[in-house]
Amino acid sequence: MIQSFFSLTAVNASKKQSPLQVDSQGALIVSEGSSSVLNITAATVVKATPGRLVHVSVIVAGSTAGSANDCLTTGAAAVANQFAVIPATAGQLPPFQWPCAVGIVIVPGTGQTLAVSYT
Repeated sequence: MIQSFFSLTAVNASKKQSPLQVDSQGALIVSEGSSSVLNITAATVVKATPGRLVHVSVIVAGSTAGSANDCLTTGAAAVANQFAVIPATAGQLPPFQWPCAVGIVIVPGTGQTLAVSYT
């Protein structure tokens, strides 16, 4: 069977190819069990259930630092539930698997554009 040169597939945990998929919120599943949210420029609920934040990239630098919070709503994001500071400078934070008991809210700093992946 001839497949298109531009076939969009991913390799799953069993080392077999499978078509790319999106989750129930329309986010691209970037690896088995992982999803991503791109172009975050305002406080965003990334996941409204327990999960893990895996990667954070600062695509556009800002004038202030941002934060990652373990809460359910953007209004609930506060120092008390903050688990990471997102630096104002462009670049990728080292990968981590931070467990969130409530949910994942990302608050970019002033002028920042962020991209994150989570499970």
